[in-house]
Amino acid sequence: MSDKAARIQELIEMQKKFIEHEHKHGFDPKAYFVGGSGTVLDGYRDEFMQKAMELVDMAHAEKGSHR
Repeated sequence: MSDKAARIQELIEMQKKFIEHEHKHGFDPKAYFVGGSGTVLDGYRDEFMQKAMELVDMAHAEKGSHR
């Protein structure tokens, strides 16, 4: 599996965990933006954004462009 495919799979798995957590516990905007220690939301936004931006950088490198 390529690095790009692996990164996409990681993002999908993160989304699945987030959705499962949301269905079980509802959505709390404060927990999403601030994080909740010990929950799936702890650092979720930052980690997801970091992985997504790495994927963007991979795509740009693949096409020879830049952001």
